[in-house]
Amino acid sequence: MFNTNEYFEGRVKSISFENAEGPATIGVMAPGEYKFGTSKKEYMTVTCGTMVVKLPGNDNWEEVAAGETFEVEADNSFLVKVEAETSYLCLYR
Repeated sequence: MFNTNEYFEGRVKSISFENAEGPATIGVMAPGEYKFGTSKKEYMTVTCGTMVVKLPGNDNWEEVAAGETFEVEADNSFLVKVEAETSYLCLYR
């Protein structure tokens, strides 16, 4: 079944589910800056809008547009900035 999650005082919301490939979430972010931690490897695909991300071990911010994916290894954290409402799909492996 589905589980709903809310973070950062409701500014990030997601629905988690299981598919044939494993656990996943689909969600939305309001404009803002966020720090996320990982417990599993994550593959995050922007589905609508744009994120600017600072990944572990990288000093530079990278823009990730709709249709693009980035990866974050388990047991790390990463920073995200969004200027407009943005949606994503995250797969956990």
